[in-house]
This record gives sequence, structure tokens and C-alpha cells, in this order.
Amino acid sequence: MFPTLSQLVYLTNFNMKKIITILILVIATSCSKVIIEENEPNTKKNNFEILWNDFDQHYSLFVIRDINWNDLYDRYQPQVNENQSDDELWTLFSNLLEHLDDSHTVMYDGNGNSYRSGYKLNKQSINEISKTLIEEKYIEEITTISSEDDLLYSKIKNKNIGYIYLGTMDGSNPAVMDNVVAKLEAYDAIILDIRQNTGGEDRYSARIAQSFSDGRHLVYTVQTRNGPNHNDFDSKTEYFTKFNNSNTYNKPVVVLTDRKTISAGEVFLLHMKAFNNVIQIGDTTAGDFSTLSNMRFLPNGWHYQYSIQKFLLPNGESLDGIGHIPDVYVKNTEADIKAGNDTVLDTAIQHLFNEFGIE
Repeated sequence: MFPTLSQLVYLTNFNMKKIITILILVIATSCSKVIIEENEPNTKKNNFEILWNDFDQHYSLFVIRDINWNDLYDRYQPQVNENQSDDELWTLFSNLLEHLDDSHTVMYDGNGNSYRSGYKLNKQSINEISKTLIEEKYIEEITTISSEDDLLYSKIKNKNIGYIYLGTMDGSNPAVMDNVVAKLEAYDAIILDIRQNTGGEDRYSARIAQSFSDGRHLVYTVQTRNGPNHNDFDSKTEYFTKFNNSNTYNKPVVVLTDRKTISAGEVFLLHMKAFNNVIQIGDTTAGDFSTLSNMRFLPNGWHYQYSIQKFLLPNGESLDGIGHIPDVYVKNTEADIKAGNDTVLDTAIQHLFNEFGIE
């Protein structure tokens, strides 16, 4: 199906905003070297100093995550010596960055190897969900959306409940969610599954949430680090939900989450949880909201990225390092999945029956 005129206008604006965002990030991080000069000494100690100082000058979450970066320097800098192998230095850098517990902190060696800070629980959750199990046991009449990555809708078998799976916030036409909600409007509830959502574009998240909106709400503010002190940030930018005049779906919406619901997936949840008819069921989300820096480089060829912003709730609190805590906490185990049971989805279905009599 060809996009409508309004969709074309949205896509043009959406892509332009992506370009503007990239330019902002480049400007925001331009106060230190991005590309290492050829004459920069490629020694173990110099690589450590460049990495530590770059984080010290630009990383945004030291205060929020209660990290004493100077103490970590005193602990790790003496361990660096020129006789270390690259593998040993990689392990030392990884151990240093693990203290941040921030999966937006990523390091690459240029040879296909990478390290992501605080990723253990996120990675573990991959085995705690099975799309094949969901499709074979729980849902029927599956419809995929060809224009979007990892988006499908359906209904729960033998229940008057719609089902949507959304695995990323990086598609091309988020306005299509309006049509999906309209297709499911007759059902008494919708289960919106964002487990394993890999994030993407915050504006995409906001537009998806708009399809469920019950009004305009202040949901968060953003500040970008802009100075040498760990508390140096620019002024707050406020973000609001957008009211969808055509939305008539005011029945229960259950959002399913897990530890790998991350970044723009968590921003999406900031919008959704502002609506009165939305409940979160599942595991706590990753707790990684910030925008990434542009790529940074070391003399030895390694490169890395880190968080450069802080996202705050309207009351001034941060969910970075914490995540969205569900209204009903439940998580699958690998044993559940191997036994053919999605306990999270079962709990959501049972909750809709217990609280609303939906079956």
C-alpha cells in the first residue's frame, strides 16, 4: 500500500529530525578530540588516560549512577603497564567501564569484538522469551506490517483480547499503529508486548504511543552534558505525550516488559504509563535511557560510545540504572520456555480476567 500524503509529510519531518539530532550530537561532543591525531602515542598508559579523561569530561550519568570516577582512576590506572597484552588491557578497560552498569557504554576493538557495560541481565533475558512459542500457543490470525521492523498484531487464542508485538523503535512509519489499534478496537483489551525491544528513535516511540494517547501529559525532561564538571548540563527540554483525536481505545492496555526492553523502548513506556488505562506487567526494564555519543577513538584502534544526556521524570527523579518497575512483577525462566509456558503472558491474561472480567 502506498503511503498517504500525511504519512509522506510525517516521514519527511521524521527523517529531517533524525538529521538534526545527529548534528546536535556532533556539536555537543565537539569539545574534545573525536579522531585521534596520527602522532598521539599509542601506549597502554596513554590509551587509558585518553579513555578515562574523555569519560570524565563528557559522560552524563556519574552523579545519577553514584559513580566516583576519580576513585576508579586511582584503582585502575596503577594496573596499566606497557608489558600487558591487548587482551589484558581490554579486560582492564572492561572492568573499569562495568562500574557504570550502563549498556549505552559500548567498546569495540575493530576486529569484531565488543563489550557492553552492565549487559549480563539483558543478555540473560534473551532465553526467557520465545516468539515461536507465542505464535504457536498463544495467538492466532497473525498480521505482520511490512513497512516496520518486528511489528505484528493478532489476537489471543479463545480470548477477546488483541495482541501486538513491537520489537524495535526504528521503523519507517510509526503512524501505522493508528491502523493497528483500529483493527483491534473491538477487543476488550490489548496486550502490547515490548519484551526484547532493542530501542531506536525516541520520536518513533512517541508517535507509536500517540496511537493510545488519552491526552497531553508532561512525561520527562532531557539535558545534555555541556561542561567539564560532572553536574554541567544545558537547560531542560520538556517532552509531552501528544493527544490522538481519533483514538477511541480507552479499554485496558497491558504492556509486557523484560530486562532487554531498553532505551527508546523505555522512553515509549514513559509515554504509555502516563495514560490511565495502561498497566505494566513483566520484569523491570534495562534502565538505560540516554542518547549515545558519536563514536570515539583511541590510538590503538579501539573505539567506543557512552551516554551524554540525562532523562528525568517530571518530579526530577531518574530511572537510569533503575528501569521501569512493573505494576505486576513476573518473569519467565528458561525452564518455563522449555516447558512451553510463557508465564508473563499467562499472568497478563489472568490479570485481565481477575481485574476486568475479560476472557
